[in-house]
Amino acid sequence: MMSRNTEAIKRLSPHIVGAYKITPNASIPTYATEESACFDLYACLSDIVLELKAGERTLIPTGLVLDIPEGYSVRLHPRSGMSFKKGLTLANCEGVIDSDYIEEVYILMVNISTEIQYIEHGDRICQGELVKNESVEFVELEECPSIKTNREGGFGSTGV
Repeated sequence: MMSRNTEAIKRLSPHIVGAYKITPNASIPTYATEESACFDLYACLSDIVLELKAGERTLIPTGLVLDIPEGYSVRLHPRSGMSFKKGLTLANCEGVIDSDYIEEVYILMVNISTEIQYIEHGDRICQGELVKNESVEFVELEECPSIKTNREGGFGSTGV
């Protein structure tokens, strides 16, 4: 893969994320298909196989530092196949990598199955998505907001 200067990348497009390999055997994220909404991130484990016992959680290195454009973040999502087939998912449900984070990306995984699961170098371990940040301003209200629709109740009330 051709190496690009970080400043040149930023001038080309805000939709380009730089990926610096900390170790030569790290894998640059890829899209599985042309219509994939998210890109895959890979485990960078060298020659070892990582064992996760039932209920155990661990940080899995990717071997990458991402250069995320200002005003954006990368959101990490579980891979549905890995969750369904192995019971491995993100321990925090969704990870957020801010544009000012310039350290190695680790994936916090948990084994929610009842069996020992294994992760090998090069396994696709989660999905990432470039997301534009939207800031909001909070204002203190003098009165509690009034109902806007015919909703009644909270958790699970719209599925009745």
